Amino acid sequence: MTASFPVPTMPAPPVGVVGLGQLGGSLAAALVAAGRTVTGWDVDPAARDAAAARGVRIGREMAGVVVLAVPLPAMARALDGLAVDPDATVTDLGSVKLPVLAELGAAYGSRYVGGHPMCGTERTGHEATDPRLFTGARWAVCLEPGTDLPRWLRVAEVALAAGAEVVPVTAAEHDDAVAAISHVPHLLAAALAAAAGEAGPLALALAAGSFRDGTRVIASDPAFVTAMVEGNAVPTAAALARVQAQLARPWPELVAAGHAVRTGAPSALRALRVPLERSALLALGRAGGAVTRRLAAFVEGYVPDVG
Repeated sequence: MTASFPVPTMPAPPVGVVGLGQLGGSLAAALVAAGRTVTGWDVDPAARDAAAARGVRIGREMAGVVVLAVPLPAMARALDGLAVDPDATVTDLGSVKLPVLAELGAAYGSRYVGGHPMCGTERTGHEATDPRLFTGARWAVCLEPGTDLPRWLRVAEVALAAGAEVVPVTAAEHDDAVAAISHVPHLLAAALAAAAGEAGPLALALAAGSFRDGTRVIASDPAFVTAMVEGNAVPTAAALARVQAQLARPWPELVAAGHAVRTGAPSALRALRVPLERSALLALGRAGGAVTRRLAAFVEGYVPDVG
């Protein structure tokens, strides 16, 4: 029998957010609105001022759960010059997890818990802050063999407090999944936009909803997109190869197969409780489910009801 690890209920720890752009600024604002104690920092004075106006304490002293909301290339040095409690749990919002796990796991050991909220828009910077950004979003929180479960819970509770639903996942599973549903779509959006540009000004003038929806994400900062896809190069290449294989199918078959996937998702959800145990939590995530609430030695959540 696999042991479970009940964790006593304790006061919610403070949260430090490093990087107050769209994701970090939105998270800090959402947590302030939820009653959490939040300290924020950004190298940009304008971002600090904007966060302070939303009730975020600005400072260099971080404790509790420290969230790195900075670009992937800046992760390793994000805490330089800050006073971080040596017992603080460190997490991040990066869109790739294995490279960050290798880097931050080496630096912080069991204090590091990877995370990635599946939200955001093509806009960037503190001007794009929205406290509702995480409401109803899926937030992957990584649960590795060596992950400290109480620290995982602290990160999960931050996500829940911001209004998100938590998906327990390993870093490798996360990277494979997001290659298919996020990273390749960015590349396809780039290809679609570039090809339409080659078609000329008439084509662009006639572009409407399908073109807008299909290319929206490539309006994101090119440096951000490049770092994301290159940081997850192997899974992204594999996912892109699957798309290319699909495009080689007869068009009627391709259209029918895509339509079936897009319209065939289960419409009902089944509520359940899951013990605070690694294999049970990961099974929930692998089934397409999510955690919605913490209850003492259990979490509440749901999985798709497939009949």
